[in-house]
Amino acid sequence: MSTATSDKPTGAVTVLVTRRVKAGHEAAFERLSGDMTAAASAFPGYLGGQLILPEAEEGSDDPALYHVVFAFDSAEHLQGWQQSPTRSLGLAAIAPHIESQTLRQVSGLGYWFAAPIGPQQNPPPRWKVAVVTWLGIFPTVYFLFLTVAPFLAAWPLLPRVMLLTALVVLLMTWLVAPQLTRWLKPWLYPAVRQVP
Repeated sequence: MSTATSDKPTGAVTVLVTRRVKAGHEAAFERLSGDMTAAASAFPGYLGGQLILPEAEEGSDDPALYHVVFAFDSAEHLQGWQQSPTRSLGLAAIAPHIESQTLRQVSGLGYWFAAPIGPQQNPPPRWKVAVVTWLGIFPTVYFLFLTVAPFLAAWPLLPRVMLLTALVVLLMTWLVAPQLTRWLKPWLYPAVRQVP
């Protein structure tokens, strides 16, 4: 089994795992992968995860390759999951069903809108990205106008706008966008199967 990792990133971290599953072991692997994702969701900082089936990968001629994408809000929270006995038990359960695996980490949240399995998977159309972005920005701005803006009424316009837009960016990046893209992944990537 081979494993490749990148340098430890800072901020939000997305992990891309590719596993080659033994023939005849697909059902057991999918069930155990779902169990691991459910276990990871109970850990601090978990932002979401999904299992991408081989048939969901356009142009793929390798029915043995499965991809798992999951994210944590920080390298520290990811490390907490990666060093946990829960994950070790999950990997031990999966090991008899796979031939190999590779793992790659990337920092930031750009991968929430990136193609989840590389260039063969089409990214969502721009209009869908625009809809999801609006669904995040509208309630965030509305919430800030109701809660924060009244306290800034005496401020000059430029500092008011600077603070409100900074708050919108922070909330969208670390709270709203990850949740929205997690909830709406079946719509953004209709061929991708969600794992509980």
